[in-house]
Amino acid sequence: MPVRRTAWFVLFLFCIPAALAQPAEEQAVSAVLDALHDNAAHARFEAYFGLYTEDAVFLGTDATERWDLDAFKAYAKPAFDQGRGWTYTMTERHIAFAPDGHTAWFDEMLENAALGTCRGSGVLVRTGDGWKIAQYNLTIPIPNELARDVVARIRALPKE
Repeated sequence: MPVRRTAWFVLFLFCIPAALAQPAEEQAVSAVLDALHDNAAHARFEAYFGLYTEDAVFLGTDATERWDLDAFKAYAKPAFDQGRGWTYTMTERHIAFAPDGHTAWFDEMLENAALGTCRGSGVLVRTGDGWKIAQYNLTIPIPNELARDVVARIRALPKE
């Protein structure tokens, strides 16, 4: 009998708290992503960029848009200074964690007035200041039945 009690106690101490912590961490990561979208929609420059790590990378919808944080700030600042941000409304989100609990990755479906349905994906890392975005990748999902036509149109563009 003591072996069974010990096994149950070990299960309780290690497995149950970890299972309960997962939703709290998922909520914390989700709150960062929600704040990201809200700050962008309201053109809050400092709050928006404060959610990224210092070495963060933003990948935009155009193949040329791979920006480190300084380049992304330079791109966004003129619009934010004029009170113009961008509004993406999250409709679905999935979050997963590395076994060590210090890295999270996500994918989310978004709606935007100009671009329609988009997908955001990326990586967050736990820092001393909480969860921060290390990479954000914004894409426009193309339905398979349109993909060949879109690829052909991209290939037909003049090369710079």
